[in-house]
Amino acid sequence: MLPNLSCLRFRLGDRESKSLISTIVLLMLLTSCANSPAGESLQRSLEADPQLKENQPDLVQPTTPTPASTVALPQDFPFEIPLYPGAKLLAVETEQLQAATETPSVPTPPKTGQIVSTRWQTDDSPEQVRTFWQSELQKNNWQLVGASTDSQPDIQGDKIIARQENLEVTFSIVQKPDAAASNPQSPTPLPTQYLISYHRLDSDEVATTPKTTPETIASTAPQTAETTETAISTDLDQAPEPLRSYIQDLSKLGVLQIPVSKEINRQNGKVLEPNKVITRRQYAQWLMLANNKIYANQPSKQIRVATTNAQPAFQDVPISDPDFPVIQGLAEAGIIPSSLAGETTTVTFSPDQPLTRQDLILWKVPLDIRRSLPTASVDTVKETWGFQDTSKIDPRALRAVLADHQNGDLANIRRAFGYTTLFQPQKTVTRAEAAAVLWHFGISGEGRSAADALALSATQSTQPTQSTQPTQPTQSTP
Repeated sequence: MLPNLSCLRFRLGDRESKSLISTIVLLMLLTSCANSPAGESLQRSLEADPQLKENQPDLVQPTTPTPASTVALPQDFPFEIPLYPGAKLLAVETEQLQAATETPSVPTPPKTGQIVSTRWQTDDSPEQVRTFWQSELQKNNWQLVGASTDSQPDIQGDKIIARQENLEVTFSIVQKPDAAASNPQSPTPLPTQYLISYHRLDSDEVATTPKTTPETIASTAPQTAETTETAISTDLDQAPEPLRSYIQDLSKLGVLQIPVSKEINRQNGKVLEPNKVITRRQYAQWLMLANNKIYANQPSKQIRVATTNAQPAFQDVPISDPDFPVIQGLAEAGIIPSSLAGETTTVTFSPDQPLTRQDLILWKVPLDIRRSLPTASVDTVKETWGFQDTSKIDPRALRAVLADHQNGDLANIRRAFGYTTLFQPQKTVTRAEAAAVLWHFGISGEGRSAADALALSATQSTQPTQSTQPTQPTQSTP
């Protein structure tokens, strides 16, 4: 029964009073029907639908995009492979090699192991990239196995296949099929993309390597009056006997590259002329090659060649110089004194001048100790080495000479010149003496020799290749 509301004094014209009365009446009705069937029905009609709660979709949580990982070359990437300056690495793929199909003209043994493909991009033209490959392959004594046009739709231009010892590399210019059609009116030239694929050959594959004919070389490599070849010395007996083993190891490692004129009779073999004076240019080449080949599996210890868009450190070594990437790279690494290292008076390199003993040691020792050279004085060097002509040594070279003494029996001076009480800092250096210095890098107990590098390479080439599934290409950072 509803209570008497007459006791409530409201003005009937008041809108708020009418709303309050309606609310009170509704609450009373609900209270009186709480336990009745009608009340339960009313309560159920006001409840939320349980199916809607169960079927409610999960809200999508916002995600923070993770940046793509930077692509890096494999740790065992062969240093011998020429890399185009300034190119960007896009992707790396590894796949299992399938057995090759024999053809009547070119019998090919089944290929095993893995092939690693690296994809690169540069703003330069395909012709510039191809010319660079041809020049580097010829200069570094690669054996050209083939050069042909691929019929695949994404191949533009020549495919070059080259070998050096048990390493086979394929260079090919590639381009996305729809790249030109996507924006034909674009004023910006399309970037050039190319592949460098490589794998290690077994003994059967190396034995059946096709011989490169002069016609093949002429059709794929630029003709120059002078080229560079790795010296497999046939005049080793002319070198001082204590230095012969150093020359042999570095020759096998592919370090001792010498200029070879077209007029030389190739039937006489490749000669080093070990007692010939070495130039500053040639020593710079050997220094970088020896360091990078001996530390082929340690990229962190390798010296990088300079790009062709770098500001030349020396007035007499312009970008057009064929050895600019090497000499500039050594200067940028602080190995060769230059204006880049604060030597404001060193503006020329004199690449074709003979190398002196003090520069031989000055350039090499920083790559042994891998830290700043110690402070040195004439008295300190004279006390440690006992040189009678210590006062004639350039102050910059004094520090390197002192640090070299701290390497004990592995000191470069002892290995190249034996026991001596005269350093003769301005005396020229022979090729054999330079080879002795470059045979070993590092300090006692932590260094590595050319013989160690050869043994490591032989061990890696004889290890059986494990079968693995192909990996997905790595995406580069946008």
